[in-house]
Amino acid sequence: MTDQPTLATRFARAKFRSWHRGTREADFMIGGFFSRYAEGWGEPELIWFEALLDEDDVDIMAWALKTQSVPPELEGALMEAMQRLDYVEM
Repeated sequence: MTDQPTLATRFARAKFRSWHRGTREADFMIGGFFSRYAEGWGEPELIWFEALLDEDDVDIMAWALKTQSVPPELEGALMEAMQRLDYVEM
């Protein structure tokens, strides 16, 4: 039996993955969202974010900018928060 990562480990992994996407734009959009909102998250929000991180950056950015329809499984309050873009510093 393998040990499952702790919630803290999963949050740390999600933070790293959100800030190391491969392009500066994606890092700021996805990492900035994580840094702004993750402090108040529990496991359900983390599960949503982990699913988001499995998607392609161009799709995530298109959903956040509302230039592409969001898949039903990622719709909801967290995507709406991402779409506000209030976490991106100009």
